[in-house]
Amino acid sequence: MNLISQLAQKGLLEKEKVKSLLEEAEKKGKREEEILLEKKLVSEDLLFNFKSSLLNIPFKPIYIEDIALEVLEIIPEEVANNYNMIALSQEGNKIEVGMVYPEDLKAREALDFFARQKKIQYEIFLVSLSDFREVLKKYGNLKKEVSRALGGIDGKEALSPKKEKEKGEIKEEAPISKTVDVIFKHAVAGSASDIHIEPGEEKLRVRFRVDGILYPSIFLPMRLHPALVSRIKIMCGLKIDETRIPQDGRLTTNFEGRKIDYRISTFPTTLGEKVVIRILDSSEKVMTLEELGVNDYNFEILNRAIKKPYGMILITGPTGSGKSTTLYTILKEMNIKGTNIITLEDPVEYFIEGISQSQVRPEINYTFASGLRSMLRQDPDVIMVGEIRDKETASLAVNAALTGHVMLSTLHTNDVFGVVPRLVDMEVEPFLIPASLNVAVAQRLARKLCYSCRQKVAKNSETEKMVLEELEDLPSTTKDKIDFSKTYICQATGCKKCGGKGYSGRIGVFEIIEMTNQLADAIIKDYSEEKVRDEAARQGTITMRQDGLLKVLRGITSYEEIIRLTKEN
Repeated sequence: MNLISQLAQKGLLEKEKVKSLLEEAEKKGKREEEILLEKKLVSEDLLFNFKSSLLNIPFKPIYIEDIALEVLEIIPEEVANNYNMIALSQEGNKIEVGMVYPEDLKAREALDFFARQKKIQYEIFLVSLSDFREVLKKYGNLKKEVSRALGGIDGKEALSPKKEKEKGEIKEEAPISKTVDVIFKHAVAGSASDIHIEPGEEKLRVRFRVDGILYPSIFLPMRLHPALVSRIKIMCGLKIDETRIPQDGRLTTNFEGRKIDYRISTFPTTLGEKVVIRILDSSEKVMTLEELGVNDYNFEILNRAIKKPYGMILITGPTGSGKSTTLYTILKEMNIKGTNIITLEDPVEYFIEGISQSQVRPEINYTFASGLRSMLRQDPDVIMVGEIRDKETASLAVNAALTGHVMLSTLHTNDVFGVVPRLVDMEVEPFLIPASLNVAVAQRLARKLCYSCRQKVAKNSETEKMVLEELEDLPSTTKDKIDFSKTYICQATGCKKCGGKGYSGRIGVFEIIEMTNQLADAIIKDYSEEKVRDEAARQGTITMRQDGLLKVLRGITSYEEIIRLTKEN
C-alpha cells in the first residue's frame, strides 16, 4: 500500500511532494507513516483514520490504564517491538490485537503463528504509532523498575536481604526492599488510594485502586511473596513470623517533599498472606462543602447543623466513601477564634492548624472510648471521634452531645435511615437520640467525568429521559428551582489526560436528614427504618440517587456511574 500517494490523490497532501517523500522513506529505511509524522505534513489522527478506511480495519485509540499487565504480556515484548503489535484485551481464548502496520505480511504471519501456538483467536485493530509507543513505554516503566530492583535474584537471595556498611551505618541493598519502594512510589505518583498485594496459585498480583476502581498493575513470581510481605511487615513493625492471624500497622514516608502515611493490613488466605495498604496524603488541602459536592437543599441543612452550639453530626457510609474528608471539611468550617476543637482519630489523615488532633493507640489501651473520656476533661467546644464502633463510645458520644458539646463522628450503615436503628443496637436509649442528634449524613463517592473529553448527550436522548423519569419524585422545593431547559447530560469518552477512563477525580453524593419535632416523635414511638424514611419524605429529603442525578444534569458525572453507585439504594 502506497499511503503517501493515496493521501495525495485525496487532496490531503501536495502531489509535488510524493516522489521526494517516497525516496526519503526508502533511503532512511523508514515507514511512510514515520516520514509523514516527522515532517508534520498530516496529523496523526487524520493519517490513521484515513489508513483505517483504506484497509477497512477499525481504528482504536488505546490507553495504558485500560490494558491489564497480564494482557499486555500475552504478546512478548520482543515480538511486540519487532512487529509493532500489542495485545489490548482478552475474553476467554479471544484477544484484541492492536497493530500499527496490519498490512505488513510478516507481522500477520507472526501473529498467525503465535495464535496457533497459543491456541487463541484474535481480532485486529489499527492503532496509532504514538499510542503504541506510549503503552510500551509507560507500561514498561513499573515492570522494568521492578525488574531492575529484583536484579535477577533467585528465591534464596530474596529471603536473605543483603546489607552493606556505608559510612558506619547499615544500609539495606536488598532487591526486595527496592521493589517495595518502586511499588509505593508508583502508587503515590498514580494517585492511588490503596495498594493490594494478592497471592495466587502461580503469580503474585499487585493492584492499585484509583478513583474507587481497582486496576491490575503488575504480576510477580509467587516465590517472591514471603520476602515481599516480610519486608512490608519490617517497615511497619509487624511480626514477620506470624502469618496465621491478621495484623495492622502504620508507616510514614516522604515522596517529593510530601509526607505520605500508609495503613497496612495483612490477612491470611489459603494461598498466603494478602496485604492491603491504604495511602493517606496528609499534605492534601481540606476542601469546602461545595467542593465536596454538598449543594442546595443539603447545604442548607448541614450549614444549620454546623452553626448549632451542641448536638451530634453523624456521617455514615462504607469504607472509602469519604466520611473522614467530610468531617475534616466540617471541622474547618467550625475552626474559628475562640473555639476549642479536639479530635481523636485512627489515624490522623490531615493536619489542621489550630485543632488539637490525637491518634488512638489500641495496643496501649488508648481507644476511642478511653480517649473520649479524657477529651471531655479538656474543656472542648467541638469533639471529633473518628468512628463510633461500640456501645461504650456510643454512650459517651451521646452524653457529650447532651452536655453542651458539638460531637462529630462516623458510623457504618448502608444509608441515612439506618443511623437511628444502629444507635439503638448499640444500646442508646431511643428517647436520648432526638435530644442529641442534629443531623445524619450518608454519602458515597462518584467518579467525576474528565472535563477534557466528556461529551454532551443529545437533548431528548434515552439517557435524558431515564434521568428525568428517576427525578419525577424529587421534592417540589428542589424541583421548582431547576430550569431543566438549561441542564445538560454528559457521558464518558476517554482521552490521554484521563488515561482513557473518561473519569478524573471524585465528588460526594449525599443523603441528609435533620432532627425535627416530627422525627423525634417518630423515633420515640417507633425507631424503625420505615418510620424514619416516612419522616424523611415529609421533610423533602433528597435521596442519594436523586442527589447523584442532579449532578448528572450538571455534567459533573455520568448516569451510568450514579446507577452503579446507588444500585442498592
